[in-house]
Amino acid sequence: MSQVRTRFAPSPTGYMHIGNLRTCLYEYLIARVNGGTFVLRIEDTDQERYVEGAMDAVFGTLELTGIGYDEGPGKEGDCGPYIQSQRREIYKKYAEELVRRGHAYYCFCTKERLESLKGGDENLGASLNYDRHCRYLTQEEIAANLAAGKPYVIRQMMPTEGTTTFTDLVYGDITVDNKTLDDQVLLKSDGLPTYNFANVVDDHLMGITHVVRGNEYLSSTPKYNLLYEAFGWEIPTYIHCPPIMKDQHQKLSKRNGDASFLDLVNKGYLVDAILNYIALLGWSPRGNEEFFTLKELEKEFTLEGLSKSPAIFDIEKLKWMNGEYIRRMSPEDFRKAADKWLHEGLGDALYADEAVVNKVAALVQQRCVILSDIPERIRFLKELPEYDTAIYCHKKMKTDETISLRSLELTLPFVKAYTGEWISGDLYTGLCELAAANELKNSQILWPVRTACSGMEVSPGGATELMELLGRDETVRRIEAGISLLKAKLEA
Repeated sequence: MSQVRTRFAPSPTGYMHIGNLRTCLYEYLIARVNGGTFVLRIEDTDQERYVEGAMDAVFGTLELTGIGYDEGPGKEGDCGPYIQSQRREIYKKYAEELVRRGHAYYCFCTKERLESLKGGDENLGASLNYDRHCRYLTQEEIAANLAAGKPYVIRQMMPTEGTTTFTDLVYGDITVDNKTLDDQVLLKSDGLPTYNFANVVDDHLMGITHVVRGNEYLSSTPKYNLLYEAFGWEIPTYIHCPPIMKDQHQKLSKRNGDASFLDLVNKGYLVDAILNYIALLGWSPRGNEEFFTLKELEKEFTLEGLSKSPAIFDIEKLKWMNGEYIRRMSPEDFRKAADKWLHEGLGDALYADEAVVNKVAALVQQRCVILSDIPERIRFLKELPEYDTAIYCHKKMKTDETISLRSLELTLPFVKAYTGEWISGDLYTGLCELAAANELKNSQILWPVRTACSGMEVSPGGATELMELLGRDETVRRIEAGISLLKAKLEA
């Protein structure tokens, strides 16, 4: 086991949530930073919870994030097949081997009998679900039941005395009392393995050296180790990660309405920003740098940086990071990433003008936090929204409705008579000269004009940037509309 081999083993039972993706990312990075192999294995033995399309979602997410696997479905290596439902005979063979070694046994208990135990058997320990009834069947009874074709499962024969200790790289040494361990099912009556058993068999046969999973599996780890010991197999290195929390009390959960990875992408978060942020949920880099590409993470990631404290998923921190990523993009990359949002906000007519789209993209790139902000921020370019004249009032800009009316009435003839090039810089110079000539501060002209042009309290650009985008005719129309609104308000 000299070469590091890790695996991501999702179950196709739904979307790829943030915790899944973090596990996947850490497994991938451990392999890459050590020059090892990253394996993808699909754990689809729970057929009742199988969700159509979930497997495609896994592949799609890996492709989108750039997390490439070295072995797995479609990249067959020496350890395949890599889909558990195709490995049924392998599990049966090893389960029966455990029976022969005296570490497992056939259980013929009916569903009805097992249900009756849930009522509470005072002889069962607090964490035990099964009373080990079939553990004590004679060989003759077992043979007769098998000959009669009675349905059965195979259960692990847990020790009832002593303790089991295992070492985790995050949590250190953990010891459990064996009498608290249930005789868990290894092979179900349909011939498919349980999650726990399949994990151990596959991790051994695939040569997995490092296993990353959530700390909810800490309680299952002694059961895994007893299986490894029963077979005489080498135990892998365990790395249990603390949960990702919504707040101090609640785990992040789709059932609580929390976003999955694809939800975040569809809301306009950049894949690179999401991946960067997820990497920091439970891992601290050596320095103060917070921004890492996937390639940089492949060099920087260390197991020593992992934390045992729960990580809080702070959507505001993700928004901040996403905004930083947006501003660091090249104009060409941003234009491509924002394309559908620009189209939605501008509408077909304006979107058809490539020069307009590029100018709008340049404005919003410096001001948006997530791509889905864009349509609402630029929809005013398509049509002036209805607005309250109160947005003309701004203490910092030293404007109110009276000053704004005067400013727009001064600006209107200036715009109509303007003969210079209709570009933001020249228009800005002209409006500042207009303000000085009328003993007004620049803001007392620019704020009302910006407000009249956008009809919004916050816009993606300043007055003259919007004027350039709208063109002379539309600028005149909107200033006239602003004058009419303000007059009506002041005369009321």
